[in-house]
Amino acid sequence: MKLQRIPLVLALLAVAATSQGCLAVAAGGAVVGATGAVVGTTAKVAVGAGKAVIPGESKKDREKREFKEWKKAQREG
Repeated sequence: MKLQRIPLVLALLAVAATSQGCLAVAAGGAVVGATGAVVGTTAKVAVGAGKAVIPGESKKDREKREFKEWKKAQREG
């Protein structure tokens, strides 16, 4: 290997090593987004519509909770 290529190879290895974490996070986010699964220990995840998803909460319970929050907001506002 020529002496001129050594800094280039070292720079490329450094970039590859530092970007692996970003790629793993992006791939993991794509998998979670594609399947719609809630993964991890997060209690609430904000979705595009501005609603909160609580793992283990049924649709009926979510609608009841949202209605209570809406009524509370109507009284206060």
